[in-house]
Amino acid sequence: MNIITTITMKKLLLTLLITLCIIQVNATGIIVLEGHYQGKNLYVLNPISSSGVGFCTFEVSINGEVITDEINSSPFEIDFENFKLKVGDPVIVKIKYKDDCTPRVLNPAVLKAKSTFEIVAMKISKDGTFDWTTTKETSKLTFIVEQFRWNKWVKVGEVDGKGITVKNNYQFKITPHSGNNKFRVKQIDYSGKPRYSQVSRFISTVGEISFSLKKAKTEIYFTSKTLFEIYDSQSNIVKSGFGDKLDVSNLKNGIYSLNYDNRMDSFVMNSKVNCNINNHPIHFK
Repeated sequence: MNIITTITMKKLLLTLLITLCIIQVNATGIIVLEGHYQGKNLYVLNPISSSGVGFCTFEVSINGEVITDEINSSPFEIDFENFKLKVGDPVIVKIKYKDDCTPRVLNPAVLKAKSTFEIVAMKISKDGTFDWTTTKETSKLTFIVEQFRWNKWVKVGEVDGKGITVKNNYQFKITPHSGNNKFRVKQIDYSGKPRYSQVSRFISTVGEISFSLKKAKTEIYFTSKTLFEIYDSQSNIVKSGFGDKLDVSNLKNGIYSLNYDNRMDSFVMNSKVNCNINNHPIHFK
């Protein structure tokens, strides 16, 4: 074997070795978990690799920093204590494993946003400001503000939650209807189930609102600005909003339910005869 052949073979072997190393490095999997620290640790079921040598997981990092805890066991624990995290802090966990096996995180839900707020105080001031104070929040979840009207809870706004365990103060400007008012807030976390506060009550001095159809049956006028909803005879909502007048020129003939203020009424649209409100003729101006 001449020198040139020997050099060529060595180059081929070196190239093959480098290629195998690259394949070995790339032939790995990674599990990424993102969420917020909730004060609990993760547990991983870590099988032995298919070769029978060593365990499946070979590296775990938290927010980019490789942990030094023992991971050569099954199961093992990912402990957040050394990272000085506060409840609610964002967390990214990466678990790297060999290509011939797959570890399994036993409790990934501990990093998911969870509604844990507790109401310390709730009140509604005379100027229509809804205040509430919470504690023990662990996730930045939106507070949905609801008002009880028309025999149901209606969403009237949203306020971003702060997601920290100390006392948090929130405000929302409400639009009260006449008479007794009821408000509450709720959060919906990863479980999809709403979590409600208690009810805050408020008696409004706003006068009752009435409505009439004018301009050749094309518009509804309210005596004051109000939230409103219109449903057709099949209980489909066709219009909703806030204001003191409402265009109904595009409604088809039929009976409609009209919710406004704290009242539930109805009217009839008929292009051939005068409209009726609560079955009483209405004369248009």
